[in-house]
Amino acid sequence: MSGKTRTELTAGGNLRDTLREFGLPRLIIAAFLLLMFIIAPFTGVNFWAQITNVINRFSWNAVLVLAMVPMVHSGCGLNFGLPVGIIAGLLGATLSIEFGFTGFASFVMAILIATPFALAFGMAYGWLLNKIKGGEMMIATYVGFSVVSFFCMMWLVLPYKKPDMAWGFEGTGLRTTFPVDKYYGGVLSNFLKIEIGKLVIPTGALLFFAFLAFLMWAFLHTKTGTAMTAVGSNPTFARAAGIHVDRIRMLSVVMSTWLAAIGILVYEQGFGFVQLYNAPFNMALPAVSAILIGGATANKASITNVVIGTILFQGIVTMTPTVMNGLINLDISEVLRMVVSNGMILYALTRKSEVSR
Repeated sequence: MSGKTRTELTAGGNLRDTLREFGLPRLIIAAFLLLMFIIAPFTGVNFWAQITNVINRFSWNAVLVLAMVPMVHSGCGLNFGLPVGIIAGLLGATLSIEFGFTGFASFVMAILIATPFALAFGMAYGWLLNKIKGGEMMIATYVGFSVVSFFCMMWLVLPYKKPDMAWGFEGTGLRTTFPVDKYYGGVLSNFLKIEIGKLVIPTGALLFFAFLAFLMWAFLHTKTGTAMTAVGSNPTFARAAGIHVDRIRMLSVVMSTWLAAIGILVYEQGFGFVQLYNAPFNMALPAVSAILIGGATANKASITNVVIGTILFQGIVTMTPTVMNGLINLDISEVLRMVVSNGMILYALTRKSEVSR
């Protein structure tokens, strides 16, 4: 009897430890998302179509959330300057289209063209963050906004001539939005795509994210990755151990910027459009919120945090407006989506400030 009691107590303690590690807020969000899935069929919403939407949105956004991991590990905080990398990706996308590449070659060329821009922008961005240690996240926000504002002018004056991108009445300057279906639209999402009735799984995009996530995991277990974690945990100790702190921090910023450039290309091939001008302004906030909801803190993040956070954030943003519309028979989906997404962003940023105090 005592043995049984001891076993039950141990099991109960393990369950409590697991729940504590997962976190009550994430448990509530996960339970709410599960409730949305349960209610969905009773509101006239196509259940499998909504599952498909959640999976698709995960595949579009996961790489952008993954871009947060290097800077968190190095102690540079959450990358609110994500638009710096996104702009590099947009340069790669527009130049690949301008040069006339199509299909998978267009996507590969967009990555290759974006890479030197991402490396150059990342080094400048990293140099700046090394000069203002302690205020990285605040300065990163201003850097991201400044770069987007600067390129609002550059998209108008750069000598693009491709009719699919340029304004029709003058033939100069890029449009606000244009499709990529003739170029690299769906090159990952349609690769090895699985269709079971109304359930569609974008296998290629998920495999691409898994590949990048594995590379990130493998890097963090190398000597340089361990040094990066040490810099984030205790820069004084890392410096005493002979680690060049500024160099490691700059490496993390460059990696994050490059992943953001790749992430926006993955997003575009799934979404089907390139969005310029003010579109990148607020793309950092959903990514920051997702990784915080996934359980990351200002100086600790993992691939698991990326996966869980992206699923929870995109699941809630996708399911809540649709289910609520079905319940009240009123089309307020965009209003609800704004309320839910901004509410989750507010929660995540509040939670971040609580953790870092």
